[in-house]
Amino acid sequence: MLDPTLRFSSRVDNYVKYRPRYPRAVLAALQDGCQLTAVSPIADIGSGTGFLTELFLQNGNPVYAIEPNAEMRAAGERLLAHYPNFHSISGRAEATTLPDQGVDFVVVGQAFHWFDQAASRREFGRILRLGGWVVLVWNERRAAGTPFLTAYEQLLQRYATDYNQINHTQIGDAELNAFYGPGGFTSQQFDYRQQFDYEGLQGRLLSSSYTPEAGQPNHEPMLADLRQLFAAHAVNGRVNFDYVTTLYYGRLT
Repeated sequence: MLDPTLRFSSRVDNYVKYRPRYPRAVLAALQDGCQLTAVSPIADIGSGTGFLTELFLQNGNPVYAIEPNAEMRAAGERLLAHYPNFHSISGRAEATTLPDQGVDFVVVGQAFHWFDQAASRREFGRILRLGGWVVLVWNERRAAGTPFLTAYEQLLQRYATDYNQINHTQIGDAELNAFYGPGGFTSQQFDYRQQFDYEGLQGRLLSSSYTPEAGQPNHEPMLADLRQLFAAHAVNGRVNFDYVTTLYYGRLT
């Protein structure tokens, strides 16, 4: 399997344009459940191009964005350089380079399933202040519920290279309980939606690390099927990508 830190190097443009952001309801939940304030220092681990980082920067927080992939990190730096509280750092979940006990929150968006969980747990415990929180967030695309969503899932099953092996839904309660420890965790869910024309739908598909790229087997057949899928399901030239945003938060005990 491709090194997780390199999987998105060739997909950065599509990732920035077409991947979903995070709903502001995440902030409200953390303000209520974890006493998040605008001055709480944040470490965003596996920050990618900075979607989750930006949510906290907009809240006023100082954010240390830890990202091992040079192309993704550079994209985040271009997008977020105008925020004075943004700090971009080359590091990884297991070795962030941050000082001991320097942040109130460790947040992870769409990346926890890539980590060595035992090593990252030790690292998070090192950089968190006493009483600090670990927050995990995923935007989970609904695989059913409308004819379009069902057809899109079938297309992925047909063409994606290692889709089932890297699916983040393999992280369940057992893994989360082991990670957080006896203190457990709290979870909340929020609905989220993107709308795409055909160009956006194709970009969203190609932003996924498990889809064949130009020049690889099945790339052109996959796009031919995608065009047919769009023609069959678009309404007024658009299709709806529906998500459930799942938020987990707790203290490491």
